Amino acid sequence: MTAMNKVLVVEDELVIRTALRRLLERNNYEVSEAGTVKETLERYDMDEFDIIISDLRLPGVPGTDLIKATSTPVLIMTSYSSIRSAIDSMKIGAVDYIAKPFEHSEIIESVVKIIKDHASRDSADAAEPRDIEPPVHGMIGSCPQMLELFRRIRKVAQTGSTVLINGESGTGKELVVRAIHSLSSRQNQEMISVNCAAIPENLIESELFGHEKGAFTGATATRTGLVEAASESTLFLDEIGELPLEAQARLLRVLQESEIRKVGSVQSKKVDVRLVVATHRDLKQLVVDGYFREDLYYRINVMTLLIPPLRDRGNDILELADAILMRTCERLKTPLLTLSGGASSAIAYYTWPGNVRELENAIERAVVLAESTEISEELLAIDGDSEDEAKSSVSQINDARVDSTDTVEELSLEDYFQRFVLEHQGSMNETQLAKKLGISRKCLWERRQRFGIPRKKKLAS
Repeated sequence: MTAMNKVLVVEDELVIRTALRRLLERNNYEVSEAGTVKETLERYDMDEFDIIISDLRLPGVPGTDLIKATSTPVLIMTSYSSIRSAIDSMKIGAVDYIAKPFEHSEIIESVVKIIKDHASRDSADAAEPRDIEPPVHGMIGSCPQMLELFRRIRKVAQTGSTVLINGESGTGKELVVRAIHSLSSRQNQEMISVNCAAIPENLIESELFGHEKGAFTGATATRTGLVEAASESTLFLDEIGELPLEAQARLLRVLQESEIRKVGSVQSKKVDVRLVVATHRDLKQLVVDGYFREDLYYRINVMTLLIPPLRDRGNDILELADAILMRTCERLKTPLLTLSGGASSAIAYYTWPGNVRELENAIERAVVLAESTEISEELLAIDGDSEDEAKSSVSQINDARVDSTDTVEELSLEDYFQRFVLEHQGSMNETQLAKKLGISRKCLWERRQRFGIPRKKKLAS
């Protein structure tokens, strides 16, 4: 039995949406529906559909925003009075448009043709052997997930859309951002990168948006913020989930109004910034928990790129290992080394929780310690069993936190860190916690991620 083609209908008028769903179902299509772009992004993975049929004018943001967020072909519906807008939508990637009111046979014919053409193009692409070059130097991979990522980078780079990059620590999020920037029309301007977790909370608004002289104690001169410095270029905000709520509100203004207001100023200034953000956290859950603004989430979740973890990339791991080994030997000016069979097997079967960054560190350590032309498994110092034991140990510590009566002297440094943060984060901010622990705020954030301790901060009621 042949599987039915899947169609997503995005239309805010219930009568039209219902009629279209029934028409498509009578013609043996599996139909899903939504009333807005926001609802679509919340409920569906749009790449799972064979075609998306969307009204041009929808509450909130227009249906054309769906074009930027998926590789699925999008058919735009519009009224006769908006034909000009529909034609413009084709310039940014819509496969076709159809004017309302339309004949039933007209839309069915369009759907059949679009699905057939798209399937034929995909088959031709799959059948044609080609050597896909990575979008930027340093990105290596030939697994399906990476090839799809490369394709999407090329597509999104040509637009001015905000991009959200999801991926675990060490997967290469900044490489993806630099690829987007280098392929965009802003490539001749310097890209600005900011790690939101590395800037103290009391300084981050000033760093991002600038301040006027005298705005606060220590503001002895007017300062230009990084957002303004990135005007006409690309601004990369790494770990945006760590951005304080006050700064989130200011960033939302940048996206909504394309303008900034310095701390201590009453004047606004227009900026032209292409925003790319990244996180390894679940922003949607942060919204639910009150740590991230919902309106900002939907503003940045226009086009999402997912970087697969190294453990899910199959043979890419060994391809990467060989490339990293060669690059490391050149950088350290050592003779070219090779991986032993045991080392290659260890690399292939290890789960790499630190992803590419951990692989780079393991290989560099092995190159430094190597005493022959071959790197043995022992020099890599990786052990899958030890990783599982470490995870089990952390889990046991977490389970025992509440009931434990151990003294500080009996705890390990890791136990002490977790206990101290849990006991004091209600009365101290991140800067104060880091100072008491004798570490940087960035180090505090990294350890929070390592032990799964979220920040206790809620939206004001």
